[in-house]
Amino acid sequence: MTSTALHDLGVAQLATELRERRVSAVEAAQHFLARAKAHQNLGAFVALNEGATLAQAQAADARIAAGTAGTLEGVPIAHKDIFVTKGFPSTAGSKMLAGYQSPFDATVVTRLADAGAVTLGKLNCDEFAMGSANENSAVAPVGFDSPAPVRNPWDSHRIPGGSSGGSAVAVAARLAPAVTGTDTGGSIRQPASFCGITGIKPTYGRASRYGMIAFASSLDQAGPMARSAEDCALLLSAMCGPDPDRDSTSLDVPAENFSAKLNDSIEGLRIGIPAEFFGEGLAPDVRAAVDAALKEYEKLGAQLVPISLPRTELSIPVYYIIAPAEASSNLSRFDGVKFGHRAKNYTDLVDMYKKTRAEGFGDEVKRRIMIGTYVLSHGYYDAYYLQAQKIRRMIADDFQNAFKHCDLIAGPVAPTVAWKLGEHGNDPLADYLADIFTLPASLAGLPGMSVPAGFGESGMPVGLQLIGNYFHEARLLNAAHRLQQATDFHLRQPGGL
Repeated sequence: MTSTALHDLGVAQLATELRERRVSAVEAAQHFLARAKAHQNLGAFVALNEGATLAQAQAADARIAAGTAGTLEGVPIAHKDIFVTKGFPSTAGSKMLAGYQSPFDATVVTRLADAGAVTLGKLNCDEFAMGSANENSAVAPVGFDSPAPVRNPWDSHRIPGGSSGGSAVAVAARLAPAVTGTDTGGSIRQPASFCGITGIKPTYGRASRYGMIAFASSLDQAGPMARSAEDCALLLSAMCGPDPDRDSTSLDVPAENFSAKLNDSIEGLRIGIPAEFFGEGLAPDVRAAVDAALKEYEKLGAQLVPISLPRTELSIPVYYIIAPAEASSNLSRFDGVKFGHRAKNYTDLVDMYKKTRAEGFGDEVKRRIMIGTYVLSHGYYDAYYLQAQKIRRMIADDFQNAFKHCDLIAGPVAPTVAWKLGEHGNDPLADYLADIFTLPASLAGLPGMSVPAGFGESGMPVGLQLIGNYFHEARLLNAAHRLQQATDFHLRQPGGL
């Protein structure tokens, strides 16, 4: 095998090549490091540490030689910069954490390393994972002198989606075989859709949040992003599992082999089609791609069932009350006292707090902190936050009523394809509205994924969203894998790379 073909291999294929010693882990690491540097104009990586990466690769080669290789032994994987990682900066895309080096690894990072994965680097993201476009990062990407937006490899003038934009771009541009991402309101699924890759958010609590820099604690969930459902299944199997000693939201559900049922038949599978996902506001090109993917499912023996999720529209106001409220609480720790950025000039402690937070946080983070503080304040808690939590429960109930009639739910990931950089300008509501189809599953804590389903305007990728009931990740991955066996959208790649 020649090294030039390495980046065309998926995780499963690359793991086989490494295990059978047709290529070494060091060669794979060197190849992907070179690609990351060659395509740094995309702004995907915010940190590389060649010495640390190659040391991990050498250790992987030693385990392969000794016959003790893990399922992902030697496979290079890059991590969203929301996971703390030893040997690399962990900044959450914020000036507030510029230069911070964690003394420990996040549980997700540790579990992937235990399976043999080699850390390739850290990936760009919206500041504290707040954004739908990856235009809110305050950290300079590798090769840049100042902060810059991540660029979609299908069209460098368009956004990649957010907040896991760097993660999606790294996979789509073949800079890494697979990556980690986080999904609070759609931040795995939406960038996966915009960049033409596969990404899955598991049931809330399936993957430990320990070492994930918090945005909204009742919503944040880690998940894998790769080219195929087969690859995502391998990663998710390694990432999930209980972590009760370090994460109080971790579920006591044993790890599962999500690859075991990938090839099961989907004959008779009932796929729910929510009327609310196909109404006014859905772009015709996106609808056409999604409809074509649903027809493929019918050819595979699945049955399309009309359903209703009547509170879909309420998911936006509910999310943008609950998530900022939790962010306001979580980000209060960044005050310049113990770690992170501290203002240089101040008169007293209160002045230091004010100047530190004013300098350290970007506009979108400040906006959400202020909204969150407002809805939690005396006199407004009952009117806003408490009401939002009640509607959140109703949204979850809507899903359970729907699942009485279907096995999984399908629809678009976003109303449009990726928009132009700067197109939404200073209108944050335009970004918020783009989350309309991903927010309901997040609020309910359900597993959801994006699967490449075709192309829309200007040849930009379109993703099909699949949503399952709690702990039905294997069913989602099986349905996605069967679609990918019948189509080739997940194999296509941007030109010029």
